[in-house]
Amino acid sequence: MMGLRFGGQLARAPGFVPLWVAGGVSNAMLWLEVLAAALFTLQVTKSGFDVALVSAARSLPLLATGAFIGVISDAANRKYIVLGGLLLSAASAGTVGVLASLGVLQPWQIGVAALVSGLVYATEMPARRRMIAECAGPSLALRAVAVDSMTNYATRVLGPVAGGIAYQHIGLSGAFLMSAGLSTVTAILVGTIRHRQETVRRLTVAGALQDLRDGMAFARRQGTIMLLLGITILTNLFGYSYSTLVAPIGKLVLNVSPEMIGALAAAEPTGSLIAGTLVALRPLPGPAIGWLAAGATIFFTALATSAMLGHGAHPLLGMLIALAAGGIGSAVYNIHQTTIVMAETPPALRSRVMGLVTVCIGCWPLGMILAGGLIDPLGPLGALAALGLGGLASIGLLGLMHVRRRAGRKLR
Repeated sequence: MMGLRFGGQLARAPGFVPLWVAGGVSNAMLWLEVLAAALFTLQVTKSGFDVALVSAARSLPLLATGAFIGVISDAANRKYIVLGGLLLSAASAGTVGVLASLGVLQPWQIGVAALVSGLVYATEMPARRRMIAECAGPSLALRAVAVDSMTNYATRVLGPVAGGIAYQHIGLSGAFLMSAGLSTVTAILVGTIRHRQETVRRLTVAGALQDLRDGMAFARRQGTIMLLLGITILTNLFGYSYSTLVAPIGKLVLNVSPEMIGALAAAEPTGSLIAGTLVALRPLPGPAIGWLAAGATIFFTALATSAMLGHGAHPLLGMLIALAAGGIGSAVYNIHQTTIVMAETPPALRSRVMGLVTVCIGCWPLGMILAGGLIDPLGPLGALAALGLGGLASIGLLGLMHVRRRAGRKLR
């Protein structure tokens, strides 16, 4: 009953529903495009490393532009940032769909479209996700973020499954044209929002650089924020980069259909969806930064375990179970990532700090390239094991450094 009451309050918050739907649709289409593009690239080039490059192009803009987009989101109207991103995504996906239907599409063109999609995705945390929390208000912000994160997990389940089915039955052109159509409809929905923003101001290069310096200076002074940024780097470098290995594992190791590859890609977000639902109904007690680290550790352990089970008697089933368990850790990590920023950062600096978080998320493509480079010497499963074990070792080292830093401060 309490969950229904909070759900009703969120639904009545002005602007929440259109932003929530926009996030769900755009994330579902993102993952649909990721899988369809990976399958197309693997089919054309027969190279796992080429798949990694195309996948990495989608997240490279997070690393290159995330901090500046955070500054822009502090100054410009966030509604128009979200709306423009949806229209740009629709145009990019539509172009790929038309080229594919004409039979002239090349992998490099998908890479360019992925860069455009990644630029839009870089606005997710500082623009749309911040608006979600603002629409809900202080009393419901945590639950709003949890519900939005839970929806993202659901779309990460539906997106790859839909991508595998679409690629199998309507081809790459049909998958991308469907993405373009849904993004256009969602943009129309976001256009109906009446959004009033207090901090809209004129942007200048000097002002943007100063805002960026202010955000970085604040982060350096806050031990919790610095630890958050460090864990975010590791989780994207060694954790979420595993997604580029899904198609090679499915095709080269398990030899399953595109539909089953979609199911494999959906296993981790399925676990996240279940865990995210529980956290949305009953937030976890204790320090959020501790849960963030615990979630990342569970995720890394699941990746290493999944690689081991991939060599077993029933590899597909074992990997599905292990990745679903890793999704629980992924949910705990993701929910607390946003709430830490909201709790530890003054409102005037939140978009800038979220921009820094976006830059750290931008380590994702570097991890994808690393994973792709490990396929030839280690094989797809060996590359997956290396990611999981590397993540566990790195987060252990980061935790040790944090403890020593705190001890050094107490002695001063």
